[in-house]
Amino acid sequence: MDPKIHPAITVSNIKNFIPLTLEMETSQYASWAELFKIHCRAFQVIDHLSPRKENPLPVAVKEGDKDKSPAPTDDVWNRLDVIVLQWIYGTISSDLLCTIIRPDSSACYAWTTLKSIFHDNQATRAVLLQQKFANLKLDSFQSMTAYC
Repeated sequence: MDPKIHPAITVSNIKNFIPLTLEMETSQYASWAELFKIHCRAFQVIDHLSPRKENPLPVAVKEGDKDKSPAPTDDVWNRLDVIVLQWIYGTISSDLLCTIIRPDSSACYAWTTLKSIFHDNQATRAVLLQQKFANLKLDSFQSMTAYC
């Protein structure tokens, strides 16, 4: 492999690596997120799931040019960020995609938005499930097996 090509650019089908489709109705967020993070670590783009840190200055930059970031590094970082964003979009349901998509988005924004959607719902969902369980009556079912 050409040393100039980043490993993330070689991924042609994200579904080969992350077979789950994240949906609101299923409780697969933890599994999906773990598979996604493993994939990002393997392809050296895990930093795109966190807010971007300022680039350290390259050794070749002169004292007078400290305020300027090197354009190629920014171009590569932006391209990789869009690739990770495509991976996220390609592994979530259409409903979730419509919820989180916005112009000029970043992988970090999509990742944190999905995390907040699923983690903010946990308390509400737990209360709802407890209420459903408390109101469950055996006589509503044909047999004990159906009840269980």
